[in-house]
Amino acid sequence: MRKPENPQSPRMAVPDTSDVKLGELDLETGFPNGDKAILRSPEKAVFKTTLAALQQTILKLYHNYSDLVARADHQERERVAYQRLFDDAPMAYLVTDWEGQLLRVNQEALRFFGLKADEWSGRSLTELITIDAQPVLKTNLAHLQQQGGHCELEMCLRSELDRAVYGVFRIRTVGDAEEPLHWQVWDASQRKQAEFDLHQRIEREHLTNLVIQRIRQSLDPRQILHNTVTEVIRVLQADRVVIYSDESGSLKAIAEAVKPGWDSLLGADLQPLAVDLATQLEALGEPWVLDDVATLPNLMEMVKLLQRQQIQAMVTVPITREGHLLGVLSVHQCESMRVWQGFEIDLLRQLGDQVAIALHHSRMYERAQQLNANLEEEVQRRTEQIGRVLKYESMLKRITDKVRDSLDENQILQAAVQELTVVLELSGCNAALYNLDENTSTILYEYTDSIPASYGKVSRMEDSPDIYRQLKDGLSFQFCSLYPNPMRGSLAMLACPIFVDPDSSEGIDQTVLGDLWLLHEKGYVFNDSDIRLVQQVANQCAIAIRQARLYRAAKAQVEELERLNQLKDQFLSTVSHELRTPIANLKMALHMLQLSTSQEKKQQYLKILESELAREADLINDLLDLQRLEESVSAIAVEPIHLPSWALKVVDPFRTRMQTYRQTFSIHCPPELPILASDPQILQRILAELLNNACKYTPVESGIHLEVTGGMTTPSGIPGIQFRLSNQAEIPASELPHIFEKFYRVLQVDRYKHGGTGLGLALVQKLAEQLKTTITVESEDGWTHFTLLVPQQAT
Repeated sequence: MRKPENPQSPRMAVPDTSDVKLGELDLETGFPNGDKAILRSPEKAVFKTTLAALQQTILKLYHNYSDLVARADHQERERVAYQRLFDDAPMAYLVTDWEGQLLRVNQEALRFFGLKADEWSGRSLTELITIDAQPVLKTNLAHLQQQGGHCELEMCLRSELDRAVYGVFRIRTVGDAEEPLHWQVWDASQRKQAEFDLHQRIEREHLTNLVIQRIRQSLDPRQILHNTVTEVIRVLQADRVVIYSDESGSLKAIAEAVKPGWDSLLGADLQPLAVDLATQLEALGEPWVLDDVATLPNLMEMVKLLQRQQIQAMVTVPITREGHLLGVLSVHQCESMRVWQGFEIDLLRQLGDQVAIALHHSRMYERAQQLNANLEEEVQRRTEQIGRVLKYESMLKRITDKVRDSLDENQILQAAVQELTVVLELSGCNAALYNLDENTSTILYEYTDSIPASYGKVSRMEDSPDIYRQLKDGLSFQFCSLYPNPMRGSLAMLACPIFVDPDSSEGIDQTVLGDLWLLHEKGYVFNDSDIRLVQQVANQCAIAIRQARLYRAAKAQVEELERLNQLKDQFLSTVSHELRTPIANLKMALHMLQLSTSQEKKQQYLKILESELAREADLINDLLDLQRLEESVSAIAVEPIHLPSWALKVVDPFRTRMQTYRQTFSIHCPPELPILASDPQILQRILAELLNNACKYTPVESGIHLEVTGGMTTPSGIPGIQFRLSNQAEIPASELPHIFEKFYRVLQVDRYKHGGTGLGLALVQKLAEQLKTTITVESEDGWTHFTLLVPQQAT
């Protein structure tokens, strides 16, 4: 009998002789010479065992062979699919060895490098890139061979086109250093061209701005012209740049920049023929562009002139101002002909206008030199002003000394208005301070000589918008009123703002603090020195106000730091007590648990252990939660909340505690309240903290009330639901502003009796901010009310 064929090896069948009895089987075995031998019973068993082992070995070999054939087929299909994807990929792909020899390329790579299908074999990547890029390639290949990974290079290709072709090469290693390199390549020529164009535009703008800046900053026209030709030859890479000035009908080179090896034209006059040509340029108003001077038709004399000056290509721009020719700006290419680009011509046209300004300034400067003689008259006038200036400086010094020696702004401002009135011989002077919240100006300091006083007068800014708009902008101005004042009559007035620099106004919540008003007789005109003096006095007044306010702010800050230091000491004392008390109780409970033999006592000590551990964990969790909320804002998990049932679940854990302290609790939560979409866990934590505080600080046989109200509106104008928790205990009004501060506890409360660390309400405020809601507190008539207004639909 033969065993059925193995289902996993359908190509081979192995006979089975296991059911033949060994005592009855005579096996024949053949020899090479044809003899036969009969195996007897002892040998039959050995033969059968050997035959079975051979059969199992053959089956295993066949199975292994089948697996290898299937795996080879699968790999061949994957290789064919990969090769198809590789060849048809829209991006250029390469495979090279570590020397850069091409092993495989796809169709897009052939197109990108400009190769035919039969041209890439045997070539190296270094043959496809420029000589400058080859060291970069070799250096990065050596680095990759040592470090592995991948890198990205940008290299220029060898191209027969009239433009540079750039490619971005991304190299990736696969396996060890013996495996080939895989490359991705894409065209970066457009980006490089855009970068080049941007660089050129930036250079042009930089040159134009530089010339303009130097024209405005310098008073030396020679330096301006020198800077112009230097920058032009640098940006345009020309061989010579010359500026000619029109002097009495002749063009003379007055500024030049020239590269070594070429003749200088500085100081030379243009031939009459060139002067006539420049005159034609003035009439046309356009640059004269020559890519090759040899191509000038019917102008052999001009060609000879330009060749004597070694000029092969040239751009000449007329320099005109108000229709008059001032000169020309000429750029020369001496080494070879040159095709001038449009942007270069536009740049020179713009610079021509700027050079016209420079030449105009040069002539104006010469005229200014001629006017120096007139300065003698100015000297006499200045001498007359010296006495007044000295008087002004003496007054200003007195005010400055007061600012330096005093922190009392009232004393300084009163002295300022008095000094101005006396020194400038005014009819009166006053200083007013602004209240921008109420949009008013109040006269608080005044000194008068011959007019009625206006001390304490409050003016509304909207009544005189033109005046106060200029003062708020920091502008000083003088005017006379059209209609006489009933009490003062007609006066000349000078108004000057008192303001501080916005960039250095620390401690001041507004930059315009007030104003100074100077009143003089009708028809008087305040001169420039008067106005400058008043502005300086106003600056000193601003310094005095700022100095006084900074002093008050610093003093308040010191007091606040002292208060915070007290809170810190109180917090450390409380935390140390709160941390040590549970630990001491834990140690005692553990000790008693070891000594006790009563099961009832052991259960009691275990409850103490559990309670003290929970107390310790709650304290640490509060500290960690508060730190986490201060460092970042987590996303909230918005869920629909049915308030009537949910509120009862929040309150239930506190009922036993309230009954223990004989506290009366009531809750008002109408069943018709709308569904609240918010984070139930955060909201429950807030209410639990508030209820915990209420239970803790409400006296025995006093009341606690929770009211939930719908139909409310949040400060941002969206529908909201209000939670108002009231307990029968009053907090002093001076403590309310600090109630949500970290570590803060009401000073009248015994912290050892009530426990806590002063973190509960700080944690409540942070949690409320996370819900984008507001929480407020008020205390009056023996009750304290915490009000939480939650948006009905949280986001």
